[in-house]
Amino acid sequence: MAIQPIRLFGDPILRKPALEVVDFDKELRRLVEDLTDTMLDAPGAGLAAPQIGVGLRVLTWYVDGEPGHLVNPQLDLSAEIQDGPEGCLSIPELTYDCKRALSVVARGFNMHGDPVTIEGSDLLARAIQHETDHLDGVLFIDRLDTDARKAAMKEIREAEWFGLEQPLVKISPHATRGLSI
Repeated sequence: MAIQPIRLFGDPILRKPALEVVDFDKELRRLVEDLTDTMLDAPGAGLAAPQIGVGLRVLTWYVDGEPGHLVNPQLDLSAEIQDGPEGCLSIPELTYDCKRALSVVARGFNMHGDPVTIEGSDLLARAIQHETDHLDGVLFIDRLDTDARKAAMKEIREAEWFGLEQPLVKISPHATRGLSI
């Protein structure tokens, strides 16, 4: 069990697109374990690798008592929309209604490199979309309408945690194929 500190709004890694995983090794399995342990401890419905300082395309979720993970996700979204409350472990104690696709088909890999397809709706679809956004450097507040986003930013600026010194971004041990992190 390795619970990691969760990066908060303002940490640059939360705005940087994550790199595709190329090595399905012991380090990746440890990352999935750390993400799952950290998410369950928080507690949260999902967590993405950048939220614990690792710039790789890995996410976890915990919905309806079932944990799961996905590596290098690709999403097919339904045309039907859901609008409901959403929060983020990187933006503590902030919840706003956010529009998302009602259902999702997510394709990717498990931590061993086996291809997987996850189909979900409602909260599972919301969690997978939210965490995949993190992998693209997008936060849920970016999806709010102008008035809600302004209100969210005001709430963030007034939060006790805002502006606290952030830990340094760690360099992933995984090969990056010559890309800088």
